[in-house]
Amino acid sequence: MNKQELFEQIKGQMIISCQAIPGEPLYVEEKSVMYLMARAAKMAGTPAIRTSSIRDVAAIKEETGLPVIGLVKIQYPGFESYITPTMKEVDELVVVGSDVIALDCTLRARGDGKTVNEFIKEVRQKYPDAILMADISNYEEGVNAWKLGMDIVGTTMSGYTADSPHMDGPDYELVSRLSKTVDVPVIGEGKIHYPDQAVKMLDAGAFAIVVGGAITRPLEIANRFMDAVKNR
Repeated sequence: MNKQELFEQIKGQMIISCQAIPGEPLYVEEKSVMYLMARAAKMAGTPAIRTSSIRDVAAIKEETGLPVIGLVKIQYPGFESYITPTMKEVDELVVVGSDVIALDCTLRARGDGKTVNEFIKEVRQKYPDAILMADISNYEEGVNAWKLGMDIVGTTMSGYTADSPHMDGPDYELVSRLSKTVDVPVIGEGKIHYPDQAVKMLDAGAFAIVVGGAITRPLEIANRFMDAVKNR
């Protein structure tokens, strides 16, 4: 699937994020089980899946046949960013056939001494035809990623960095501002907990949205209900 075909498939739609990392209830050391979540997501009608880890990209592609936005979450010393932070993870995602590669494009410190601009330029030089998604936390980072030639800009990190507002819900304003500025798809992602928020994110100008925790993280869902009951 080329870039234009992918964009046509996801436009106005909800991509479901199916992720489990070590320490989470649905992470099983011996074998990926996230393909089961992806199976449910496909049955619900999602046009694509976002997932982390090489094994989950492979398992979900095999199970669903849907395009996959792949990333690797890993924390290296000196790196504030943890989403596909080095070329090693990019290489692995290319080898496993990730249709889109998501990278942290915030302006936070990198342990290798490179700026995010230098890193992205290296990635683009090595993989000129790859579809790259920028995970950003604020307007300036989104514009910077667009100028670097990223194919998609996602608001994934809004609320998770020191340079972004910390809110309980989605960052509609960021989506609105970016969608009026950049000429690539802006994907609204982050803290979309309820269906009405998903609709509002699209109404704010998002090309498409990503919803994860509200659908595929049972502990997060259970805690949200438990907190509401405890605080009634």
